[in-house]
Amino acid sequence: MDRQMMKGNEAIAEAAVQAGCRYFFGYPITPQNEIPEYMSARLPEVGGAFVQAESEVAAINMVYGAAGTGARCMTSSSSPGISLKQEGISYIVGAELPCVIVNMVRGGPGLGSIQPAQSDYYQATRGGGHGDYRMPVFVPNSIQEAVELTQLAFDVADQYRTPCMVLGDGIIGQMMEPVRMPEYHGRKLPAKDWAATGWKNGCGRDRAIINSLYIEPDRCEQHNLKLQRKYDLIAENETMCEQIMMEDAEYAIVAYGTTARIALTAMRKARADGMKVGLIRPITVWPFPTEIISSAAKRVKGILTVEMSLGQMVDDVRLAANGACPVEFYGRTGGMVPGVKEIYQQIQQMDREHRKEEL
Repeated sequence: MDRQMMKGNEAIAEAAVQAGCRYFFGYPITPQNEIPEYMSARLPEVGGAFVQAESEVAAINMVYGAAGTGARCMTSSSSPGISLKQEGISYIVGAELPCVIVNMVRGGPGLGSIQPAQSDYYQATRGGGHGDYRMPVFVPNSIQEAVELTQLAFDVADQYRTPCMVLGDGIIGQMMEPVRMPEYHGRKLPAKDWAATGWKNGCGRDRAIINSLYIEPDRCEQHNLKLQRKYDLIAENETMCEQIMMEDAEYAIVAYGTTARIALTAMRKARADGMKVGLIRPITVWPFPTEIISSAAKRVKGILTVEMSLGQMVDDVRLAANGACPVEFYGRTGGMVPGVKEIYQQIQQMDREHRKEEL
């Protein structure tokens, strides 16, 4: 298929349809509104259903019901809306149901701003703060990658029976770029014999029970240990990361999403000025590319983590580096976006400090 100009939110919605999503439940909030708007027109064309729920809480519980039947379903929101969905997301994880959740992050806390941010990292990668759980979190840095990761998210969700999140800052949702909608083939996935699709006596299978409640502590512990084995498998097989010019790098920038694009330009400027700088770009922030950063930290003089927040992913970078080299942070918040010049100046400052230590 030839490339066409598409807004990020609309491209994500079409990618979901191409991946077999037939049910969408959502509620409007900027800057993700084009996703439900697009789905409201598109899903009826393919025999699906769109429901604008009365609230974010209602929407995520509708996802729970649809996912319980084995259907491919999806919801989307932005920051405070995702906060309202957290209880339902935790239920879905506990019941081991596949679905895709899109979060187009805006500045916060509270209602904050409608400008782009990356300040939902903790929420996305720490199980929403509730219940000792994890879920795969994909962080695209272009609309084309958002399309591909959305489709991958549906496959990963089905393979591991887990919700997956596509985490984009508001820029990804609102900007337009040329996109090629790939022909969807997908992974070979197990049959959904767990799904609740109706039961009659003598139908040849056990009743399907969709549940996240385990009253007895020993049973709840065993369920959590089962989930942990799943998380270990996801971490082993699904961690994604891009490394650019890290072979001879003396300094590394770690950034994701739109920030990584800006950091790449800063890296190239530094290279043009004779500084050996590389870029590590996580494509999944859970599972996090810990081993890649740990290995890099043993080779470079310092790492600069850049985010559209006051510092969240930097905690994971520091844990991965484990003291092997200094890890510095630079971020903007509230909807402000780090600039190329600012990032470049931070790299220069790191280099100056390192040279002072050598004297």
